[in-house]
Amino acid sequence: MESIKNLLAAKLLEIKAVKLQPSAPFTWASGWKSPIYTDNRKTLSFASVRSFVKLELCHAIQENFPEAEAVAGVATGAIAQGALVADQLGLPYCYVRPKPKDHGMGNQIEGELPTGSKVIVVEDLISTGGSSLKAVDALRKAGFEVVGMVASFTYGFPVAEEAFKEAGVKLITLSDYEHVVAEAATTGYIKDEDMATLKEWRKSPSTWNV
Repeated sequence: MESIKNLLAAKLLEIKAVKLQPSAPFTWASGWKSPIYTDNRKTLSFASVRSFVKLELCHAIQENFPEAEAVAGVATGAIAQGALVADQLGLPYCYVRPKPKDHGMGNQIEGELPTGSKVIVVEDLISTGGSSLKAVDALRKAGFEVVGMVASFTYGFPVAEEAFKEAGVKLITLSDYEHVVAEAATTGYIKDEDMATLKEWRKSPSTWNV
């Protein structure tokens, strides 16, 4: 699995799905200042990367969650990737909104799965884990058994690890922050002096500021 993490880290940097700017940090929607910005939806635009992510997510499911009977993608980032995975595995598929629609049928879960299905959730990015676990909660309330979650990338924040533990959800990811930073350093994408900044941010992302 380590080789997969290295390979995906390199691919994400190559297509600029991950950007590292220690000296010119980004501002996330949460208001956090960050030296990294991740947009895994860009993987959908590159056929070879799209296929790589799809197949490796499928391998992760087959290896860790062979009991899965259906697939659910987390809106909006993992809608397409989840559908690709479900198609590859030949399983029923739905996607889960952050909250029910305020019009029409008022659905939060879009699609139809067999009653009581054992569901594997597909996510593109794990930060604090909040939005991902809301999808898990919605599926459970609808009567489905969530067997676990697979994701393309995680920042590996302790708050997320604790949240998944408390929710009783096993999480498997294809790559993570540490591997991206290591790959960036190896290829010269970032300078040696940037490493300290990147490590410092990782310790306390909510309070970090240049």
